[in-house]
Amino acid sequence: MGIASSLFSGVSGLTTNGNAMSVIGNNIANSNTIGFKSSRSIFADLLSSTISGSGGQSQIGRGSGMSVVDNIFSQGTFENTELNSDLAIEGPGFFMVTDPSTGELRFTRAGAFRFDADGYLINPEGYNVQGYILDDQGNTVGDLTNIKANTRSFSPANQTAMVTLNTNLNANSPYVGPFDINNPATTSNYAASIRVFDSLGQTHLLTTYFTKLDPATNPLQWGWYATMDAGELGGTPGTLQQVGTGTLQFDTSGNLVTPTVGTTTAGALTWGNSAAQNQQINIDFQTTQYSSASVVVAQEQDGFGTGTLVKLNIDNDGYIIGNFSNGQPRKLAQIALSKFSNPGGLSKAGNNLFEASDSSGPPIIGTVGSGVGKIFTNSLEQSNVDLAQEFVKMITTQRGFQANSKIITTTDEMLNDLINLKR
Repeated sequence: MGIASSLFSGVSGLTTNGNAMSVIGNNIANSNTIGFKSSRSIFADLLSSTISGSGGQSQIGRGSGMSVVDNIFSQGTFENTELNSDLAIEGPGFFMVTDPSTGELRFTRAGAFRFDADGYLINPEGYNVQGYILDDQGNTVGDLTNIKANTRSFSPANQTAMVTLNTNLNANSPYVGPFDINNPATTSNYAASIRVFDSLGQTHLLTTYFTKLDPATNPLQWGWYATMDAGELGGTPGTLQQVGTGTLQFDTSGNLVTPTVGTTTAGALTWGNSAAQNQQINIDFQTTQYSSASVVVAQEQDGFGTGTLVKLNIDNDGYIIGNFSNGQPRKLAQIALSKFSNPGGLSKAGNNLFEASDSSGPPIIGTVGSGVGKIFTNSLEQSNVDLAQEFVKMITTQRGFQANSKIITTTDEMLNDLINLKR
């Protein structure tokens, strides 16, 4: 092989350690890059040459080379953020994004996402986050696609089916006589009003009057009378129309005995608009009769009007949730995740992105709960670079480089001595 071959062994060592230093430098440069996965250099010796000696044949190495640069996919720590669209993955999964110009699928652990003006969920480079669109019932519609929240969407109205009245009726109220729909103020002891919704989301004022019945013939009984402006029901505006009636029976402790739920009269709620007709509303009377002033403690109803989208949120299951002006949230889409049989085989594509290769295998696609990882909102995964370890590697790599440079200078001196044998 000769003395000169050691020069090339030294050169191979310089090249290998120089490349290793580039890997270390890249790791350190990305120590603050979200979702970054560090790399490591694996060296291998080169083919050896065979020499013959008195003891037989032997092998002499011919230097080192770079075997592979591995990607290290260890879990990074999480950084809390103020943005709900900042997402981090715990586990083996990757977010999927597509290049808006080519449609090529890429994979990333960097979840610094945001919604653009058209409602698309994108990363800082404008790549579209992938997931599934959901219908009004929360069911998946179609295949994997760009996640888009329709910022001009509406939440449909829901007609009122139940009204809850939590009231106290004064046990000391006087008997004022039979209820008269044409003179409710003087033939009732108390009234409670609440707005209810029809199927189109239009509101109507439902007023329930309470009249203490004759204690001589109906002890501890009250009558209730649900009324509404007749103009709401296609009649004469400004006049009341009775839409439901019943009695409430109390015990001597002031507790309601029966019934606890009343219902509007069938066919009474026939609206004057094009909403669904013959609506019926149940009234849950959570009512007491104590010796204190009549008062509404609380009242509520389960209907709501049409709402427009006012805000978008993402939950820990990856659902894109639209909050509407009528107070009703609705799931609009769900973020998809993927994992690989061999993530170390992924190829880096820049911009915190990876692409699949023959070595990594095809992506296994799923959502949270299917083994592809968990999503954390208001969080970003930090780089998994260990600076202390990188600096130690830097020292050893530098020493390796220096040692290999010594091989070259020492071999040069030996060659110089050889040349000087004959002067």
